[in-house]
Amino acid sequence: MSEAARGGLSPDGAQETRAQCRADALPDDALQGKTEAEAAALLSGCTWRIGERDGKALPGTMDYQAQRRTLGIEKGKVIWVRRG
Repeated sequence: MSEAARGGLSPDGAQETRAQCRADALPDDALQGKTEAEAAALLSGCTWRIGERDGKALPGTMDYQAQRRTLGIEKGKVIWVRRG
């Protein structure tokens, strides 16, 4: 999935601002149980990534970004959300 699809960059490649993150109004656990597509829609404008899919860890950076969400996906649904 591209950075643009994950919400980190706008389609033209410009970094999106935090003011555009609609999911900040929701607790992170509100994403649990959502399909990947539903979570992606809620996270539009937010910084996020998938850290695990169906039990397989995916590569990611070790830098800490308090606003970034990392999602665990199993069978197409969000099973966990972590910040940083």
